[in-house]
Amino acid sequence: MVAMLTFTLVLSACSRPTTLQQIKAEGVLHVITRVAPSIYYKGRDGPTGYDYELVQLFAEHLGVELRIRVAEDNTEILSVLAQDFAHIGLAGLSGQKQFQGQMRALATGIEVESVVVYHRDSPKPQALADLAEKPLHIVVDSNHEPQLEEARIDVPQLSWQVHPGLDAAGLLARVETGELPYAVVSSNELALNHVFFPDVKEAIPLGPPRELAWLFPAKQDRSLIDAAGQFFGMLAEDGTMEQITERFYGHLDRLNYVGALTFVRHTEKRLPKYESLFRTYADQFAMDWRLLAAIGYQESHWRPRATSPTGVRGLMMLTRSTAKYVGVKDRLSAEQSIRGGAKYLNIVHDQIPDRIEEPDRTWFALASYNVGFGHLEDARILTEQAGRNPDRWLDVKEFLPLLTQKEWYSQTKFGYARGHEPVIYVQNIRRYYDVLVRMTEPAATPDTLLADDSSTPPGNNGEALMAAPEIQAALPEQLTDVPPTL
Repeated sequence: MVAMLTFTLVLSACSRPTTLQQIKAEGVLHVITRVAPSIYYKGRDGPTGYDYELVQLFAEHLGVELRIRVAEDNTEILSVLAQDFAHIGLAGLSGQKQFQGQMRALATGIEVESVVVYHRDSPKPQALADLAEKPLHIVVDSNHEPQLEEARIDVPQLSWQVHPGLDAAGLLARVETGELPYAVVSSNELALNHVFFPDVKEAIPLGPPRELAWLFPAKQDRSLIDAAGQFFGMLAEDGTMEQITERFYGHLDRLNYVGALTFVRHTEKRLPKYESLFRTYADQFAMDWRLLAAIGYQESHWRPRATSPTGVRGLMMLTRSTAKYVGVKDRLSAEQSIRGGAKYLNIVHDQIPDRIEEPDRTWFALASYNVGFGHLEDARILTEQAGRNPDRWLDVKEFLPLLTQKEWYSQTKFGYARGHEPVIYVQNIRRYYDVLVRMTEPAATPDTLLADDSSTPPGNNGEALMAAPEIQAALPEQLTDVPPTL
């Protein structure tokens, strides 16, 4: 009897499915995450983010559906994982010592530091000892607090304040205004946001770099984490990991400017090949051809075969869904791409309420072209709620960046957006447009009628850009704050 019972128990244990087998049987991979540009957010063409792209590929590799649950913060993510209510947690954390026994960690390839940042008008700390009795500000359940606790052994007067309601962007925004003189953020989150907070300066790291990790409940067996590790190895070997890293982090060192000389050289070498197409399709959709050309330069630098890792392609960098929507069959055809871009801009321009006058209506159309109409409407609602004018670009462009901060995007219908990007996108196109006008109208006066924040409609008698006015503008000495969109 004892032998039979032992045999039955062994057989039962052998037949118990592994975590990986259970996932494949159910056909669903359950992942919990939070909104952050380095992890997960909803972009113009759907969910994206470094960790999201990886986990989506992993789910496809397993042949299962990816089911995302969005948490309020890391506290919720860690609680869900501790209860084994999700298979993987994407929290933007490293594998910390306190996780031992509660969860396992798998490094994702992104190495970060916890860095002290300060407002440029505050004294720059040269060492942690300089911050004694000067409170640091951090987000809840981050990589930073364990390192601060270690540092306090050597600097007992070191103190910090945790802000449960804020994310990294919210902290940086407060350092930017001077409300908080010192804070600690992850170096990757600083890199992704730094261009938008020019008064925030990096001081010193709290400790050595650490790799960010996916988190797995310790109650699971090792089958899923081992499969994920093998999958990461495949991505590293075939170059996919490097490509995804380049997409999200590779542009950050060249985000600030593109020289005017480079642009002028491209207008001489590249633009003549496509100018007739810009003119033809701008006329077809009743817009200034130079506006259309400026968009094309912002999108691809007038390269008809430009391709991004996400599959956005062509001179006007159309997504597959947008191309289908506007009837483009070959996105690498310069003619089809320009025609599709003109048609799509015309569509989003028509979405903007008729009561909004030019040039604001065109600036709104460009912002919608970049970030999506829903996010633009969210920003306009926030603008109105603050007692500002939701029909004026000058006002709305101040509220679009708030969509990166949880305290604001949590109030909106469409949620998180990289709201700084459409602001810079519109500014860049306006500057490119200025240059093109000046170059195509050499007899023009040096008055810049498209100066930032002008409330006077451009052109003769205030005609719209979408109606191809003859606009005069000056050539700026340098085109600044020009982020590549590839």
